[in-house]
This record gives sequence, structure tokens and C-alpha cells, in this order.
Amino acid sequence: MTSSTETIAALATPPGMGAIAVVRLSGTRAIEIADEFFIARKKGVRLVNAKSHTLHFGVIKKGGEMIDEVLISVFKGPHSYTGENTVEISCHGSVFIQQQILSLCQQHGARYAQPGEFTLRAFLNRKLDLSQAEAVADLIASDSAGSHKLALEQMRGGFSAEITMLRQELIHFASLIELELDFAEEDVEFANRDELKQTINKLQKYISRLIESFDLGNVIRTGIPVVIAGKPNVGKSTLLNALLNEDRAIVSEIAGTTRDTIEEEITLGGIKFRFIDTAGIRETKDAIESIGVSKTFEKMKQSPVVLYLFDLQETGAGDLKIELEDISKDLHTEIRLYPIGNKVDKENSKAIQYEFSHFSNITFISAKEKINIDSIVSLLLSFANSGTNVNGSAIVTNVRHIQELRETAQALTNVYNGLEQKVTNDFIAGDLRMALHHLGLITGAITTDDLLENIFSKFCIGK
Repeated sequence: MTSSTETIAALATPPGMGAIAVVRLSGTRAIEIADEFFIARKKGVRLVNAKSHTLHFGVIKKGGEMIDEVLISVFKGPHSYTGENTVEISCHGSVFIQQQILSLCQQHGARYAQPGEFTLRAFLNRKLDLSQAEAVADLIASDSAGSHKLALEQMRGGFSAEITMLRQELIHFASLIELELDFAEEDVEFANRDELKQTINKLQKYISRLIESFDLGNVIRTGIPVVIAGKPNVGKSTLLNALLNEDRAIVSEIAGTTRDTIEEEITLGGIKFRFIDTAGIRETKDAIESIGVSKTFEKMKQSPVVLYLFDLQETGAGDLKIELEDISKDLHTEIRLYPIGNKVDKENSKAIQYEFSHFSNITFISAKEKINIDSIVSLLLSFANSGTNVNGSAIVTNVRHIQELRETAQALTNVYNGLEQKVTNDFIAGDLRMALHHLGLITGAITTDDLLENIFSKFCIGK
């Protein structure tokens, strides 16, 4: 951990040439340092005398040489992102200008910031808790409306508030158990064991919901995998091309053209999906194609959604029923399997509806003619939006948080089992402390230098 008394400087915009760039300084001397090489256009204006949250136009000079015309933002602590005095210099995006300004900052007493050090200081100065700070990185990396929404919700403190609530309920009972340890010789009981069991059960159910939400949160953040499966030559690659609106996959009348998986990402309705075109499902003696078929089944088991495409000219209702039953045997019950009837343009629509009337969830399309592709999009968005909230709870997206929640759940199980077996208060108190410890690690109520270094080292330099 570095000293937070030093003033730090870094480029806050992406490296390289652009229209503008922003150099950020934070620390006790941030405003003073910038004032030493900045000359305001308005006569008599000094940054050290400026009010917080003000903008100042002027020039930066190195000795007698002008470096650039800039706009400087002044934020005085604690009313800034980091909680410290902060200056942001908006200059022209020349790489040479950027380096000259950073060099001036260093010459006047600032040092180059480490990755994530601005957000680390925001955490240390209690402007953000740890889970909110991690959400800053997720917000920067968000590339769809869905991932943006999740990161913004966490950064605003929705998830933190729920974890703090859980922790407060445990602290109440933990303090009573600790009090009993102080009066062990008097054999008194301050904590109602039945109430503690009820609280443990309630917290366990709540934590279980949070843990279950991770699968959804993770796929929304990274993209929901959607497998396009079916027999050879039913139009899987054509459907992929229609969804992407480009010729990404090779389309051929020859069965078995696709021998490996093809993955492409696309954002639909603000949600990122990862479409996976797979090898056709059939028995084959071709060794390479056989590997492709095996990969198809692997991808189907790993994805929450499978679009099972079948040819309306080749497959009747009876055949489809058998195919879906065979495939379902190898899939988890929570995987959504959607049958998609292709080549509807070549068949009598009334006859099709009558033949497949026993199926309630078939979507009829023509991948080649792009008929009813919007229905597939609606189907996928309905699936994604059905899980955007887990019984009113926040959605967990961070692997570290999931690990701590699992450790918390285990500690609470130990508490409950200990109460059932009437173990001594020493063990109960120890397990309660462990549960509180892991919940505290999520929000930063409990931290270690190694934990903070691991989290903030993954940030970009200027954040």
C-alpha cells in the first residue's frame, strides 16, 4: 500500500492520440502543483484561490514556452471523486502534449499513479465501499445496456446495502453470544437460541438467492450463450447469418459443412448474446465430424438457451417429439430448449399449425428469407428479462463476492448445526465471527493490503 499523502497524476483518457485528453491529479498539493504551471486567461485568477467545482481556461507553460491551451476543473476535498483535492486538465490529444503535462506534474512534486489508485483513494476516504469500487471497473468495461445497468446498480450501492443489512442482523446475535462468554461462570443466556436459528434460516435463504443469481448476472455481464443446434443441413448457419445480419458462417447444401463451433456476439435490446453455431447432430463415421458433434453436446450442456432448429420439410410432429426427448435427457432441467421450425416459406402455414398443434412453444421461421426472425429475438429477450431481478434481491456479478457468500453460507451452516448439537459458546461465537468476516470482505468493512492490491491492480492507470 502506498502513502495516500502523496499527490498522484495520470492520464485519465485512453493512451494515444485523440481530439482531447484528460490528465488527472489528486492529493493535498494537487491544486497547488497545477497552479505552478497554469496561467489563466482571466487576469488575476489563481487556481489556489479558486472555488471548488469551477472551470478555468488558460495556458500551460514550461518555463517561457507555451505547451497548450487547456481547460482545468478544480474539485476541493472532500467533495471530489477521491475525497481529496483534485484537478483535471483537459488538453489537446497530442501524445507529445500529454507527456509534457505529465512531466510537469512530476517535476513539481506529483508522482505517477498506480493502476486503480484514484478509486483506491475514493475507497480509503469512504467515498465508495469495496463492492462499489469494483463496480466502477465493471461500469468502464460494460459493453451492453444489460451489463451497464448491473454495474450502475452496484456502484450506486444496491448490493452493498443488502450485504450491510445481512451483517447487521448477525452482529446483534454475535454481540450477545460474546457477552455470554464474558459471563460464562454465571451460566446466563442473553441470546435467544430459537430466534437465532430463525435468523440463520432467513439469512441462508437470502444468501442462496444471491448465489443463484450469479449465473444470470455473469452471463448478462459477459453475454448470454445461445446454442443453435439441430440435424445437418437444417439451416443453422443460415439462421446465425440472419440473426447477425451478415454472412458470418459458410452456407452449403452439403450436409456436415460446419464441423466446429462458430461463436459471434451481438447486442439485442440492450442485452449481449453469444450465438454458437454447431455441427449437425447425427451419427457419423467421419472422425473430424464426430468430434464436432461431441462439441455440440458440450456447448448445449454449458448454455442456458438452446435453439433446436428442424426442417419442416423433413421432420414431422412425431419425429420432433422423439428428437426433443432424446436431447432433453442430456441437458440440465434449467436449460431452456426452444424448438424452431425452419423453411416455413416452403410449406402450407395452416397445415403446419395443425400438425404441430400439440407443441405450445414452437417458433416457425424461414432463415433464408428472414421470415419471423424477430420472434426469435423476442423469445431471447423474454428469457433474459425474466431473470433481471431475483425476488427483489440484487444480482451478483463478481466472482470474489460469490466466493465470500459461499464461505458465509458455510459458516452459518456451522452455527446452525452447533446450535442443534448444543456445542459450547466458543464454537458458536467463532463461526459467527467467520460469517461476519466474509460478509465484511465484500463491502470492505474488513480489508487486507493483499486484497486491496489484488482488486485495484486490475484497474486502468487513470482510474
